[in-house]
Amino acid sequence: MTADRQDQSLIVERLRLGTGFSASEHDWVAERLAALGSRLRSFHEGQVDLEISVKDRHGTGQQLTLECRIHRLPGVHLVAGSSAPDLPVALNEVRTDMIRQVDHAKTRTEPRRNRALRQTPAPPAPGV
Repeated sequence: MTADRQDQSLIVERLRLGTGFSASEHDWVAERLAALGSRLRSFHEGQVDLEISVKDRHGTGQQLTLECRIHRLPGVHLVAGSSAPDLPVALNEVRTDMIRQVDHAKTRTEPRRNRALRQTPAPPAPGV
């Protein structure tokens, strides 16, 4: 399985369609968001939930929202939005913004798998 297919299957597993989308669009939306999968691969299966919704679809005030919840300590809730009138363009915008936010969230948390950087030195003993 290629990396693109793995990324898309990861999105398919974790994506939930909210208001404004029908179940038949799930694979199409997941394909558009597949580039996000490589950023989410480092998290365990149950740690990430994605939800996408659109308000006023096909209207002048269309608003697309992609939410990403990462369940770990500390929990992270990321939201990307777009008001582009064309749905494929809006999907690309929220995908790009979410990739940026996930990258930023990963760099601001403590290092994984590096015990030396996670451990803090013991405070000095009193009177020493």
